[in-house]
Amino acid sequence: MKHWQLETEENGLAWLTLDKADAAANSLSADVLSELAGALDQLDLYPPKGLIIRSGKAAGFIAGADIEEFSQLDTPEKGRDLVARGWNLFNRLAAVRYPTLAIIRGHCLGGGLELALACRYRIAVEEQGTKLGLPEVMLGIFPGWGGMKRLPEVIGPQAALDMMLTGKTLDARRAKKSGLVDLCVGPRVMDASARGLVLSGKPSGKAKGLNAWMNRWPLKGVVANKARQQVATKARREHYPAPYAIIDLWEKHDGNALVAPDLIDDIIRSPTARNLVRVFFLQERLKSFGKESAFKAQRVHVIGAGVMGGDIAAWCALRGMTVTLQDQSLERMSPALQRANKLFTRRLRDPLQARAAFDRLIPDVNGDGVAHADVIIEAIFEDVAAKHALFKALEPRMKPGAILATNTSSLKLEDLRTVLKQPERLVGIHFFNPVAMMPLVEVIVAEGADPAVVQAASAFVRQIDKLPLPVKSEPGFLVNAVLAPYMLAAMVAVDQGISPETVDEAMLAFGMPMGPIELADTVGLDIAMAAGKTLAGGAEAPSCLIARVNQGQLGKKSGQGFYGWENGKAKKGAAGSVPDGLAERLVKPLIERVQQLVADGVVADADLADAGVILAPVSLPLQAAP
Repeated sequence: MKHWQLETEENGLAWLTLDKADAAANSLSADVLSELAGALDQLDLYPPKGLIIRSGKAAGFIAGADIEEFSQLDTPEKGRDLVARGWNLFNRLAAVRYPTLAIIRGHCLGGGLELALACRYRIAVEEQGTKLGLPEVMLGIFPGWGGMKRLPEVIGPQAALDMMLTGKTLDARRAKKSGLVDLCVGPRVMDASARGLVLSGKPSGKAKGLNAWMNRWPLKGVVANKARQQVATKARREHYPAPYAIIDLWEKHDGNALVAPDLIDDIIRSPTARNLVRVFFLQERLKSFGKESAFKAQRVHVIGAGVMGGDIAAWCALRGMTVTLQDQSLERMSPALQRANKLFTRRLRDPLQARAAFDRLIPDVNGDGVAHADVIIEAIFEDVAAKHALFKALEPRMKPGAILATNTSSLKLEDLRTVLKQPERLVGIHFFNPVAMMPLVEVIVAEGADPAVVQAASAFVRQIDKLPLPVKSEPGFLVNAVLAPYMLAAMVAVDQGISPETVDEAMLAFGMPMGPIELADTVGLDIAMAAGKTLAGGAEAPSCLIARVNQGQLGKKSGQGFYGWENGKAKKGAAGSVPDGLAERLVKPLIERVQQLVADGVVADADLADAGVILAPVSLPLQAAP
């Protein structure tokens, strides 16, 4: 076989190892599945005492189906054949007479988890890269190879639907706690543990008690209806049909999409699925930036403990780096440290790991961390003179090869680097708020920048699990530059008598994740005003914005803006009837600005421009004045 290796020990235990040829990661292409069927044919002739399935890749277990093949499904028949291929094969695996076990080390996603669920037992290896999930909904599709049937049976439908409808993943410990895996072990004992478990004769893990009963009527209908209500608060069926299809297929067809062939075609060939698959490939392209650099950071120094600086520091500490955070006093750093503690607790869950992350985030009033840092990020307020003074003081103290970066959101790097002896080494690393949620980071390239530094900056962004987008140094760069005219058009509509709720409803119906008026309230109306002066091409600020800023109604942070705010949520009235063509009128200046930036070479091409606007859709500069 080209992709699989089948070995049998003297005791009759068989090992089936997937090491997909000519690929860095395992995926379940047609060839891989065909060879798996052939291996099962051989094992039918000579049944082993047990079968252990594992990966031969250092990168992980199985990343899922082959997305390239999915993108080529241009007829209904091809879509149905793809679903049938995995559904029938994994049902066959689940029905073999001998016990089966999957060793999950690294990523186990989509079809990979569906294969593991078809085994009697599962072991997860406890290390940083191990994660299990069914994220098909993120591609606008559903887990059609048995995941919609088996995951609810194993961990209960509520937890299973939560995973399938959000695309969230579980690490090894949480997978064990949920019942998704039977054991959570270290790498040194994974093979011995697998041998013992697969020959143990224990029953396979299944949901028990109420979790089991919720897979049956009438509780099944109650769970499905509640799931639909929750999905409706996040996604409209006309824009995102996949989560609704997942609920329907689990509730009405026990997860078997083959009995609903029209639904398969509707989902797989929907514009949503095609566009989300395109987004997947755009993300893969962004991941390629920085691969040519060997740069690897261990220490990061962040200057400015405001919302952006503090959250950048916390994120780097979360990703395993030692971080020194500098500001004028410990009191000014206190809010950032409190937010960091909440982030670590929420993301890591394990108190010991959260404590270790917090220990990596070191308050540094005197800036002693500068001399040891591999990356220094300036995140102070937007003032050229203040940044000049800071850069002049920093440059002599930096160690050779360190990256000096600015998180400026609106200033040109050419204006900031004039005080440096090596101006070509200044790079922009522009994060978006909230840092922990937004995947995109703009890497700003000034005229004459050192290409090696730009590559190293992109490598650093990938190291902290973000997506780097190289853009030229121009006011607003890409994302903020295109959002300014869009938000201006929305506020002009309010000036013309259309209610904020109606403006937002027009764009929500269009497909935006948040309306432009709520967005302005979220980032702060004073900041929207300042950004508009720089980025809106000299257009006069809308009267509705000026009036609210003058009254101190700054949006979410003040409790009142276009909307009142309570507990972090906007209090909206009912939207009126949306005028014909309103959404198109509001989005037109955004599209025109994107086209102009591509033509001017601020971003390399239209695909990268799309990636930037899609992956940072609700961002504006969040640098507050001192």
